[in-house]
Amino acid sequence: MKKHLIIGVLVLCCVPMAFATIVTNANQSALYFRLLSRNASTDIDAVYYNPAGLTRLKDGFHIGLHNQTIFQEKRVINAFPLLNADTYKGKVNVPIFPDAYLVYKQGPLALSFGFGPNSGGGTADYGTGLPSFEYQIAELPALLSGMGIPTTAYSANIAFKGESIYYGFQVNASYAIDDVFSIAGGIRYISASNNYTGHIEGVMINPNFPAYGLTGQMVSAPQVFTLLGQAAYAAATSNRYVDAKQTGTGWTPILSLNVHPAEGLNLSAKYEFNTSLELTNATTKDDTGMFPDGQTNRSDIPAILSFGIEYALMPQLRAMVSFNYFFDKNAQWDQRDAEGVIHNRADLVNSNTYDLGIGLEYDVTKTFTISAGYLLTQFDLSEAYQEDISHEIPASTLALGARFRLGEKLDLDLGGIYSIYSNNVQKTINYGAFGSWVEKYERSNIAFAIGLGYHF
Repeated sequence: MKKHLIIGVLVLCCVPMAFATIVTNANQSALYFRLLSRNASTDIDAVYYNPAGLTRLKDGFHIGLHNQTIFQEKRVINAFPLLNADTYKGKVNVPIFPDAYLVYKQGPLALSFGFGPNSGGGTADYGTGLPSFEYQIAELPALLSGMGIPTTAYSANIAFKGESIYYGFQVNASYAIDDVFSIAGGIRYISASNNYTGHIEGVMINPNFPAYGLTGQMVSAPQVFTLLGQAAYAAATSNRYVDAKQTGTGWTPILSLNVHPAEGLNLSAKYEFNTSLELTNATTKDDTGMFPDGQTNRSDIPAILSFGIEYALMPQLRAMVSFNYFFDKNAQWDQRDAEGVIHNRADLVNSNTYDLGIGLEYDVTKTFTISAGYLLTQFDLSEAYQEDISHEIPASTLALGARFRLGEKLDLDLGGIYSIYSNNVQKTINYGAFGSWVEKYERSNIAFAIGLGYHF
Protein backbone atom coordinates (compact mmCIF):
# COMPACT_ATOMS: atom_id res chain seq x y z
CA MET A 1 0.00 0.00 0.00
CA LYS A 2 2.81 2.42 0.75
CA LYS A 3 3.64 3.01 -2.92
CA HIS A 4 0.24 3.96 -4.27
CA LEU A 5 0.49 7.63 -3.28
CA ILE A 6 3.44 8.25 -5.52
CA ILE A 7 2.56 6.21 -8.61
CA GLY A 8 0.80 9.18 -10.14
CA VAL A 9 3.43 11.64 -9.01
CA LEU A 10 6.16 9.94 -10.98
CA VAL A 11 4.34 10.27 -14.28
CA LEU A 12 3.69 13.98 -13.81
CA CYS A 13 6.82 15.31 -15.50
CA CYS A 14 5.29 18.75 -15.77
CA VAL A 15 1.97 20.58 -15.65
CA PRO A 16 1.27 21.27 -19.29
CA MET A 17 -1.03 24.06 -20.38
CA ALA A 18 -4.01 23.55 -22.63
CA PHE A 19 -2.71 24.97 -25.91
CA ALA A 20 0.09 22.54 -26.40
CA THR A 21 0.97 18.93 -26.75
CA ILE A 22 2.16 16.51 -24.14
CA VAL A 23 5.03 18.71 -22.97
CA THR A 24 5.48 21.86 -25.06
CA ASN A 25 3.63 25.14 -24.46
CA ALA A 26 2.69 26.68 -27.80
CA ASN A 27 1.02 29.68 -26.14
CA GLN A 28 3.87 32.18 -26.14
CA SER A 29 2.27 35.56 -26.84
CA ALA A 30 -0.93 37.58 -26.64
CA LEU A 31 -0.98 37.53 -30.45
CA TYR A 32 -1.27 33.75 -30.27
CA PHE A 33 -4.35 34.21 -28.09
CA ARG A 34 -5.84 36.42 -30.80
CA LEU A 35 -5.22 34.04 -33.71
CA LEU A 36 -3.99 30.55 -32.60
CA SER A 37 -1.76 30.57 -35.70
CA ARG A 38 1.61 32.36 -35.48
CA ASN A 39 4.14 30.18 -37.32
CA ALA A 40 4.49 32.68 -40.19
CA SER A 41 4.64 35.69 -37.86
CA THR A 42 6.74 38.69 -38.83
CA ASP A 43 5.80 40.55 -35.63
CA ILE A 44 7.64 40.65 -32.31
CA ASP A 45 6.56 37.12 -31.30
CA ALA A 46 8.43 35.74 -34.32
CA VAL A 47 11.34 35.52 -31.86
CA TYR A 48 9.66 32.27 -30.77
CA TYR A 49 7.45 31.24 -33.70
CA ASN A 50 9.48 32.28 -36.79
CA PRO A 51 12.93 33.71 -36.02
CA ALA A 52 13.82 34.04 -39.71
CA GLY A 53 10.76 36.26 -40.18
CA LEU A 54 12.27 38.94 -37.92
CA THR A 55 14.14 40.35 -40.94
CA ARG A 56 10.75 41.69 -42.14
CA LEU A 57 10.63 44.12 -39.19
CA LYS A 58 11.58 47.77 -39.58
CA ASP A 59 15.10 48.78 -38.59
CA GLY A 60 15.48 49.59 -34.91
CA PHE A 61 14.59 48.10 -31.53
CA HIS A 62 11.39 46.17 -30.85
CA ILE A 63 10.16 45.11 -27.42
CA GLY A 64 7.24 42.86 -26.50
CA LEU A 65 5.87 42.15 -23.01
CA HIS A 66 3.01 39.68 -22.62
CA ASN A 67 1.14 37.91 -19.85
CA GLN A 68 -1.50 35.18 -19.76
CA THR A 69 -3.99 34.21 -17.07
CA ILE A 70 -5.15 30.61 -17.28
CA PHE A 71 -7.95 28.69 -15.55
CA GLN A 72 -8.25 24.96 -16.04
CA GLU A 73 -10.12 22.14 -14.33
CA LYS A 74 -9.27 18.46 -14.78
CA ARG A 75 -11.86 15.84 -13.83
CA VAL A 76 -11.35 12.13 -13.31
CA ILE A 77 -14.52 10.02 -13.17
CA ASN A 78 -13.83 6.57 -11.75
CA ALA A 79 -16.34 3.71 -11.43
CA PHE A 80 -14.44 1.64 -8.81
CA PRO A 81 -17.38 0.59 -6.58
CA LEU A 82 -15.55 0.89 -3.25
CA LEU A 83 -14.54 4.56 -3.56
CA ASN A 84 -16.40 7.16 -1.50
CA ALA A 85 -16.73 9.44 -4.56
CA ASP A 86 -16.65 8.90 -8.30
CA THR A 87 -15.39 12.34 -9.39
CA TYR A 88 -12.03 13.91 -8.52
CA LYS A 89 -11.12 17.44 -9.55
CA GLY A 90 -7.79 19.15 -10.07
CA LYS A 91 -7.49 22.91 -10.40
CA VAL A 92 -4.83 24.62 -12.50
CA ASN A 93 -4.79 28.38 -11.89
CA VAL A 94 -2.03 30.45 -13.47
CA PRO A 95 -2.38 34.20 -12.82
CA ILE A 96 1.06 35.05 -14.23
CA PHE A 97 2.45 33.39 -17.37
CA PRO A 98 4.91 35.93 -18.81
CA ASP A 99 6.72 36.23 -22.12
CA ALA A 100 9.25 38.88 -23.09
CA TYR A 101 10.89 39.60 -26.45
CA LEU A 102 13.62 41.97 -27.61
CA VAL A 103 14.77 42.46 -31.22
CA TYR A 104 17.40 44.68 -32.80
CA LYS A 105 17.07 44.88 -36.59
CA GLN A 106 19.48 46.68 -38.92
CA GLY A 107 19.60 46.05 -42.64
CA PRO A 108 19.56 42.30 -43.40
CA LEU A 109 20.49 41.31 -39.82
CA ALA A 110 18.23 40.85 -36.80
CA LEU A 111 19.40 39.80 -33.33
CA SER A 112 16.78 38.71 -30.82
CA PHE A 113 16.15 37.45 -27.31
CA GLY A 114 13.08 35.68 -25.93
CA PHE A 115 11.95 34.51 -22.52
CA GLY A 116 8.95 32.41 -21.52
CA PRO A 117 7.67 29.20 -19.89
CA ASN A 118 8.26 26.69 -22.66
CA SER A 119 6.74 23.88 -20.63
CA GLY A 120 4.76 23.63 -17.42
CA GLY A 121 3.99 27.01 -15.95
CA GLY A 122 1.29 26.14 -13.43
CA THR A 123 0.16 24.32 -10.32
CA ALA A 124 -2.12 21.29 -10.41
CA ASP A 125 -3.91 21.05 -7.07
CA TYR A 126 -5.89 17.90 -6.31
CA GLY A 127 -7.43 18.83 -2.99
CA THR A 128 -9.04 15.41 -2.42
CA GLY A 129 -6.37 13.31 -4.07
CA LEU A 130 -6.98 10.96 -6.98
CA PRO A 131 -8.41 7.46 -7.41
CA SER A 132 -4.99 5.82 -7.76
CA PHE A 133 -4.07 7.24 -4.33
CA GLU A 134 -7.20 5.80 -2.75
CA TYR A 135 -7.81 2.30 -4.12
CA GLN A 136 -6.06 0.38 -1.37
CA ILE A 137 -7.62 2.47 1.37
CA ALA A 138 -11.04 1.84 -0.18
CA GLU A 139 -10.34 -1.91 0.05
CA LEU A 140 -10.02 -1.83 3.84
CA PRO A 141 -13.72 -2.36 4.68
CA ALA A 142 -13.87 -5.39 2.36
CA LEU A 143 -10.58 -6.70 3.77
CA LEU A 144 -11.75 -6.51 7.37
CA SER A 145 -15.18 -7.88 6.54
CA GLY A 146 -13.44 -10.84 4.91
CA MET A 147 -11.58 -11.38 8.20
CA GLY A 148 -14.93 -11.66 9.99
CA ILE A 149 -14.96 -8.05 11.25
CA PRO A 150 -17.93 -6.22 9.67
CA THR A 151 -16.72 -2.86 8.29
CA THR A 152 -18.66 -0.61 5.95
CA ALA A 153 -16.84 2.75 5.67
CA TYR A 154 -13.48 4.45 5.46
CA SER A 155 -12.18 8.02 5.31
CA ALA A 156 -8.83 9.69 4.78
CA ASN A 157 -7.30 13.10 4.22
CA ILE A 158 -5.61 12.81 0.83
CA ALA A 159 -4.13 15.66 -1.18
CA PHE A 160 -1.56 16.20 -3.90
CA LYS A 161 -0.07 19.30 -5.52
CA GLY A 162 2.33 19.41 -8.45
CA GLU A 163 4.07 22.62 -9.50
CA SER A 164 6.09 22.79 -12.68
CA ILE A 165 7.91 25.47 -14.64
CA TYR A 166 10.40 25.11 -17.49
CA TYR A 167 11.74 28.59 -18.25
CA GLY A 168 13.24 29.14 -21.69
CA PHE A 169 15.88 31.77 -22.52
CA GLN A 170 16.34 32.02 -26.30
CA VAL A 171 18.71 33.94 -28.57
CA ASN A 172 18.56 34.06 -32.38
CA ALA A 173 20.51 35.55 -35.26
CA SER A 174 18.44 36.14 -38.40
CA TYR A 175 19.72 37.13 -41.83
CA ALA A 176 17.95 38.15 -45.04
CA ILE A 177 19.73 36.54 -47.99
CA ASP A 178 17.66 38.66 -50.36
CA ASP A 179 14.13 40.07 -50.57
CA VAL A 180 12.66 36.57 -50.66
CA PHE A 181 14.69 34.27 -48.41
CA SER A 182 15.70 34.71 -44.77
CA ILE A 183 17.35 32.22 -42.44
CA ALA A 184 17.92 32.08 -38.70
CA GLY A 185 19.73 30.00 -36.14
CA GLY A 186 19.06 30.06 -32.42
CA ILE A 187 19.57 28.31 -29.13
CA ARG A 188 17.25 28.02 -26.16
CA TYR A 189 18.41 27.33 -22.61
CA ILE A 190 15.85 25.48 -20.49
CA SER A 191 15.82 25.70 -16.71
CA ALA A 192 13.34 23.13 -15.37
CA SER A 193 11.86 22.81 -11.89
CA ASN A 194 9.14 20.47 -10.57
CA ASN A 195 7.83 20.51 -7.01
CA TYR A 196 5.65 17.75 -5.56
CA THR A 197 3.91 17.74 -2.20
CA GLY A 198 1.34 15.23 -1.06
CA HIS A 199 -0.01 13.35 1.90
CA ILE A 200 -2.26 10.54 3.02
CA GLU A 201 -3.16 11.01 6.65
CA GLY A 202 -5.89 10.25 9.14
CA VAL A 203 -7.03 6.92 7.63
CA MET A 204 -10.20 5.91 9.50
CA ILE A 205 -12.48 2.84 9.38
CA ASN A 206 -15.60 1.68 11.28
CA PRO A 207 -15.10 -1.98 12.29
CA ASN A 208 -17.73 -3.69 14.45
CA PHE A 209 -15.87 -6.12 16.72
CA PRO A 210 -17.14 -5.75 20.31
CA ALA A 211 -14.61 -8.25 21.66
CA TYR A 212 -11.93 -5.64 20.93
CA GLY A 213 -14.06 -2.65 21.90
CA LEU A 214 -14.84 -1.75 18.27
CA THR A 215 -18.48 -0.75 17.99
CA GLY A 216 -18.88 0.48 14.42
CA GLN A 217 -17.65 4.01 15.09
CA MET A 218 -14.96 5.59 12.92
CA VAL A 219 -11.57 4.92 14.49
CA SER A 220 -7.93 5.14 13.44
CA ALA A 221 -7.00 2.37 10.98
CA PRO A 222 -3.40 2.00 12.26
CA GLN A 223 -4.73 1.60 15.81
CA VAL A 224 -7.21 -1.08 14.69
CA PHE A 225 -4.56 -3.10 12.86
CA THR A 226 -2.17 -2.74 15.79
CA LEU A 227 -4.91 -4.03 18.07
CA LEU A 228 -5.46 -6.99 15.71
CA GLY A 229 -1.74 -7.77 15.57
CA GLN A 230 -1.48 -6.78 11.88
CA ALA A 231 1.72 -4.74 12.01
CA ALA A 232 2.15 -4.56 8.22
CA TYR A 233 -1.31 -3.09 7.69
CA ALA A 234 -0.81 -0.74 10.63
CA ALA A 235 2.33 0.61 8.98
CA ALA A 236 0.71 0.81 5.54
CA THR A 237 -2.22 2.90 6.84
CA SER A 238 -0.05 5.30 8.85
CA ASN A 239 0.37 8.92 7.75
CA ARG A 240 2.63 9.32 4.71
CA TYR A 241 4.12 12.46 3.21
CA VAL A 242 6.04 13.52 0.13
CA ASP A 243 7.93 16.77 -0.37
CA ALA A 244 10.29 16.59 -3.33
CA LYS A 245 11.80 18.87 -5.93
CA GLN A 246 13.32 18.06 -9.31
CA THR A 247 15.60 20.39 -11.26
CA GLY A 248 17.55 20.20 -14.48
CA THR A 249 18.77 22.15 -17.50
CA GLY A 250 18.94 21.54 -21.24
CA TRP A 251 19.62 23.16 -24.61
CA THR A 252 17.43 23.40 -27.73
CA PRO A 253 19.06 24.25 -31.09
CA ILE A 254 16.64 25.97 -33.48
CA LEU A 255 16.74 26.42 -37.29
CA SER A 256 14.32 28.67 -39.18
CA LEU A 257 13.53 29.61 -42.78
CA ASN A 258 11.25 32.42 -44.01
CA VAL A 259 10.16 32.85 -47.63
CA HIS A 260 8.43 36.00 -48.89
CA PRO A 261 7.73 35.19 -52.56
CA ALA A 262 5.18 37.93 -53.22
CA GLU A 263 3.58 40.92 -51.56
CA GLY A 264 0.99 39.74 -49.08
CA LEU A 265 2.33 36.18 -48.87
CA ASN A 266 4.72 34.80 -46.25
CA LEU A 267 5.86 31.19 -45.71
CA SER A 268 7.88 29.70 -42.87
CA ALA A 269 9.51 26.50 -41.66
CA LYS A 270 11.19 25.84 -38.31
CA TYR A 271 12.82 22.86 -36.63
CA GLU A 272 13.50 22.65 -32.92
CA PHE A 273 15.77 19.79 -31.92
CA ASN A 274 14.96 17.40 -29.08
CA THR A 275 15.87 18.91 -25.70
CA SER A 276 17.55 16.31 -23.53
CA LEU A 277 16.64 17.01 -19.91
CA GLU A 278 17.83 15.08 -16.89
CA LEU A 279 16.03 16.01 -13.67
CA THR A 280 17.62 15.41 -10.27
CA ASN A 281 15.66 14.79 -7.07
CA ALA A 282 16.17 17.03 -4.04
CA THR A 283 13.97 15.31 -1.46
CA THR A 284 12.95 16.79 1.88
CA LYS A 285 10.39 14.15 2.87
CA ASP A 286 9.56 10.84 1.23
CA ASP A 287 7.71 8.14 3.16
CA THR A 288 7.34 6.05 0.01
CA GLY A 289 10.95 5.41 -0.95
CA MET A 290 10.13 6.48 -4.49
CA PHE A 291 12.00 9.82 -4.53
CA PRO A 292 15.55 8.91 -3.46
CA ASP A 293 17.51 12.08 -2.89
CA GLY A 294 19.90 12.67 -5.79
CA GLN A 295 18.22 10.20 -8.16
CA THR A 296 17.95 11.33 -11.81
CA ASN A 297 15.18 10.92 -14.41
CA ARG A 298 15.03 11.90 -18.10
CA SER A 299 12.20 14.27 -19.05
CA ASP A 300 12.87 15.48 -22.60
CA ILE A 301 11.09 18.19 -24.57
CA PRO A 302 10.42 16.59 -27.99
CA ALA A 303 11.68 17.96 -31.29
CA ILE A 304 9.17 20.06 -33.25
CA LEU A 305 8.77 20.62 -37.00
CA SER A 306 6.64 23.68 -37.81
CA PHE A 307 5.23 25.24 -40.99
CA GLY A 308 3.29 28.46 -41.46
CA ILE A 309 1.52 30.51 -44.12
CA GLU A 310 0.22 34.07 -43.93
CA TYR A 311 -1.71 35.50 -46.88
CA ALA A 312 -3.45 38.84 -47.38
CA LEU A 313 -6.84 38.02 -48.89
CA MET A 314 -7.31 41.77 -49.28
CA PRO A 315 -5.39 44.74 -47.86
CA GLN A 316 -7.48 44.74 -44.66
CA LEU A 317 -7.95 40.96 -44.26
CA ARG A 318 -5.22 38.40 -43.55
CA ALA A 319 -5.40 34.63 -43.08
CA MET A 320 -2.85 32.45 -41.27
CA VAL A 321 -2.35 28.68 -41.15
CA SER A 322 0.08 26.89 -38.83
CA PHE A 323 1.02 23.24 -38.50
CA ASN A 324 3.18 21.74 -35.74
CA TYR A 325 4.42 18.15 -35.60
CA PHE A 326 5.86 16.91 -32.31
CA PHE A 327 8.31 13.99 -32.27
CA ASP A 328 7.06 12.55 -28.99
CA LYS A 329 8.08 8.97 -29.81
CA ASN A 330 11.74 10.02 -30.07
CA ALA A 331 11.80 11.56 -26.59
CA GLN A 332 12.82 9.89 -23.34
CA TRP A 333 10.33 10.20 -20.46
CA ASP A 334 11.46 8.06 -17.56
CA GLN A 335 8.75 6.36 -15.53
CA ARG A 336 9.61 4.05 -12.65
CA ASP A 337 7.30 1.19 -11.81
CA ALA A 338 6.57 -0.12 -8.31
CA GLU A 339 9.79 -2.15 -8.40
CA GLY A 340 11.87 0.86 -9.42
CA VAL A 341 12.45 -0.32 -13.02
CA ILE A 342 12.65 2.54 -15.54
CA HIS A 343 10.38 2.50 -18.57
CA ASN A 344 10.15 5.10 -21.33
CA ARG A 345 6.61 6.46 -21.25
CA ALA A 346 7.05 7.73 -24.80
CA ASP A 347 6.82 4.07 -25.87
CA LEU A 348 3.12 4.30 -24.95
CA VAL A 349 2.56 6.95 -27.65
CA ASN A 350 1.00 5.30 -30.71
CA SER A 351 1.94 8.08 -33.12
CA ASN A 352 3.35 11.57 -32.86
CA THR A 353 1.15 14.49 -31.88
CA TYR A 354 0.24 17.38 -34.18
CA ASP A 355 -1.79 20.55 -34.09
CA LEU A 356 -3.32 22.70 -36.83
CA GLY A 357 -4.20 26.36 -36.33
CA ILE A 358 -6.15 28.79 -38.54
CA GLY A 359 -6.44 32.53 -37.87
CA LEU A 360 -8.08 35.57 -39.45
CA GLU A 361 -7.60 39.25 -38.68
CA TYR A 362 -9.33 42.29 -40.12
CA ASP A 363 -8.32 45.94 -39.90
CA VAL A 364 -11.50 47.75 -38.92
CA THR A 365 -9.61 51.05 -38.94
CA LYS A 366 -5.97 52.03 -39.11
CA THR A 367 -5.81 51.81 -35.30
CA PHE A 368 -8.11 48.87 -34.54
CA THR A 369 -7.88 45.22 -35.68
CA ILE A 370 -10.14 42.32 -34.72
CA SER A 371 -9.15 38.65 -34.97
CA ALA A 372 -10.32 35.09 -34.43
CA GLY A 373 -8.72 31.66 -34.53
CA TYR A 374 -9.24 27.93 -34.34
CA LEU A 375 -6.80 25.24 -33.17
CA LEU A 376 -7.12 21.46 -33.44
CA THR A 377 -4.83 19.46 -31.14
CA GLN A 378 -4.72 15.75 -31.89
CA PHE A 379 -3.19 12.92 -29.81
CA ASP A 380 -2.80 9.22 -30.57
CA LEU A 381 -1.96 7.57 -27.25
CA SER A 382 -2.32 4.02 -26.04
CA GLU A 383 -4.81 3.37 -23.28
CA ALA A 384 -1.90 2.42 -21.02
CA TYR A 385 -0.51 5.97 -21.39
CA GLN A 386 -3.51 7.61 -19.76
CA GLU A 387 -3.31 8.01 -15.97
CA ASP A 388 -5.57 9.87 -13.59
CA ILE A 389 -2.85 12.39 -12.76
CA SER A 390 -1.31 12.66 -16.24
CA HIS A 391 -3.50 12.29 -19.31
CA GLU A 392 -4.03 14.04 -22.62
CA ILE A 393 -7.32 14.84 -24.37
CA PRO A 394 -7.80 15.97 -28.00
CA ALA A 395 -9.23 19.48 -28.12
CA SER A 396 -10.63 22.19 -30.34
CA THR A 397 -9.78 25.70 -29.17
CA LEU A 398 -11.44 28.96 -30.20
CA ALA A 399 -9.89 32.43 -29.93
CA LEU A 400 -11.08 36.02 -30.15
CA GLY A 401 -8.99 39.14 -29.83
CA ALA A 402 -8.07 42.63 -30.93
CA ARG A 403 -5.11 44.92 -31.49
CA PHE A 404 -5.18 48.61 -30.61
CA ARG A 405 -2.52 50.89 -32.10
CA LEU A 406 -1.99 53.43 -29.34
CA GLY A 407 0.45 55.44 -31.41
CA GLU A 408 3.07 55.03 -34.08
CA LYS A 409 5.31 53.07 -31.71
CA LEU A 410 2.97 51.32 -29.26
CA ASP A 411 0.55 48.39 -29.80
CA LEU A 412 -1.81 46.71 -27.34
CA ASP A 413 -2.96 43.13 -27.97
CA LEU A 414 -5.82 41.44 -26.13
CA GLY A 415 -7.02 37.87 -26.59
CA GLY A 416 -9.01 35.09 -25.00
CA ILE A 417 -9.42 31.40 -25.70
CA TYR A 418 -11.86 28.64 -24.82
CA SER A 419 -11.11 24.93 -25.31
CA ILE A 420 -13.61 22.19 -26.10
CA TYR A 421 -12.30 18.75 -25.17
CA SER A 422 -13.26 15.33 -26.45
CA ASN A 423 -15.46 13.36 -24.05
CA ASN A 424 -14.32 9.98 -25.38
CA VAL A 425 -11.01 9.58 -23.52
CA GLN A 426 -11.11 6.75 -21.01
CA LYS A 427 -9.35 3.57 -19.99
CA THR A 428 -10.34 0.21 -18.53
CA ILE A 429 -8.65 -0.57 -15.23
CA ASN A 430 -8.17 -4.17 -14.13
CA TYR A 431 -7.68 -4.63 -10.41
CA GLY A 432 -7.37 -8.25 -9.38
CA ALA A 433 -10.32 -9.74 -7.49
CA PHE A 434 -12.28 -6.50 -7.89
CA GLY A 435 -12.53 -6.99 -11.63
CA SER A 436 -12.43 -4.12 -14.10
CA TRP A 437 -14.09 -0.75 -14.48
CA VAL A 438 -13.87 2.39 -16.61
CA GLU A 439 -12.09 5.62 -15.72
CA LYS A 440 -12.97 8.71 -17.80
CA TYR A 441 -11.06 11.98 -18.21
CA GLU A 442 -12.61 15.40 -18.74
CA ARG A 443 -11.23 18.93 -18.84
CA SER A 444 -12.29 22.55 -19.19
CA ASN A 445 -10.11 25.54 -20.00
CA ILE A 446 -10.40 29.29 -20.42
CA ALA A 447 -7.59 31.82 -20.60
CA PHE A 448 -6.85 35.46 -21.37
CA ALA A 449 -3.78 37.40 -22.47
CA ILE A 450 -2.53 40.94 -22.76
CA GLY A 451 0.55 42.18 -24.60
CA LEU A 452 2.35 45.44 -25.27
CA GLY A 453 4.66 46.02 -28.21
CA TYR A 454 6.96 49.04 -28.48
CA HIS A 455 9.05 49.96 -31.52
CA PHE A 456 11.80 52.58 -31.69
